[in-house]
Amino acid sequence: MSTSTTASGFGPMADATPSSLCSREPRVPADRLVAEMVPPPRFDSVRFDTYIPDPNQPSQTEAVRVLADFAAGLGGAPADAGKRGFLGLGFGRKPAKAPAGPRGVYLDGGYGVGKTHLLASLWHATPAEPALKAFGTFVELTNLVGALGFQQTVRTLSGHRLLCIDEFELDDPGDTVLVSSLLARLVEAGVALAATSNTLPGKLGEGRFASVDFLREIQGLSAHFRSLRIDGDDYRHRGLPEAPAPYADEQVTKAAYATPGASLDDFPHLLDHLARVHPSRYGALTDGIAVVCLTDVQPVPDQSTALRLVVLADRLYDREVPVLASGMPFDRLFSEEMLNGGYRKKYFRAISRLTALARDAKGLVQD
Repeated sequence: MSTSTTASGFGPMADATPSSLCSREPRVPADRLVAEMVPPPRFDSVRFDTYIPDPNQPSQTEAVRVLADFAAGLGGAPADAGKRGFLGLGFGRKPAKAPAGPRGVYLDGGYGVGKTHLLASLWHATPAEPALKAFGTFVELTNLVGALGFQQTVRTLSGHRLLCIDEFELDDPGDTVLVSSLLARLVEAGVALAATSNTLPGKLGEGRFASVDFLREIQGLSAHFRSLRIDGDDYRHRGLPEAPAPYADEQVTKAAYATPGASLDDFPHLLDHLARVHPSRYGALTDGIAVVCLTDVQPVPDQSTALRLVVLADRLYDREVPVLASGMPFDRLFSEEMLNGGYRKKYFRAISRLTALARDAKGLVQD
């Protein structure tokens, strides 16, 4: 492999110049959004027996038992399973009558207690073919409705045995009404539901909005789920070293040139670029990227920018893409006002996940 010496004096580097996320503007067809509603690569191999409960937290052991029983109760397949058309649509099918009582489970707990691990394990354990199960984040679900339209989304998902929704958080009354209506229609069709969140169903949106209508919709959603509390500490910090301190710009740049498949971007420029790409495309934005290298990490300037960064952090974490950065440490990305506000749970989740990805990137920097 030939090498070259850059003008900045980094010394020999690999042939390939790092790509730039800022140069990408992916277009994602609707059928890809449906096909990708499966557990992300990080959770391909997780199962109930690979979840290691904290012995000091009996609620974790109880959660495994309850979810395993729930999965076992979802055996069989809809009578029209072989009559599914484009995007999984059923033709001439009468919806199955929904059973009485809650038709779902709701995993409530803090950051890093393994909720997504358990949710993905439920998806894997449910005895139905993958095409009859759907798994996605709350944002991905609302994006699916935006891409397909409400009625077609209902038709697409009504033939499923199970819909798993990760990080169920409602950020505005419009999304609340949308998802409440969608889930009500799916429950009527006999679809089982499972969700994770950092907030109990009856408390979603608390501290953000005071609308009577909003709170009424929250209560309607709550009735669909049996709440299952999972206590514990963030496993990403349980017995692990502190996140590595940010590196110098030169170290990050050198590592980007030396690592096949790396991207290299200036952090403020990347934040600007995210405003021009719909969040539903952030996963596609990272296609083929082995490591994200960022220089000049700074505190995010406003809430809209911060929320877009949260979505990107989720997609990077799902895909196990390490993040190597210079500038400020990730725990200083968000202001005190943001961390004490209505979206604090999202921001703490982003810090936790970016910190884990920073650890993954530590070995890319040569001493």
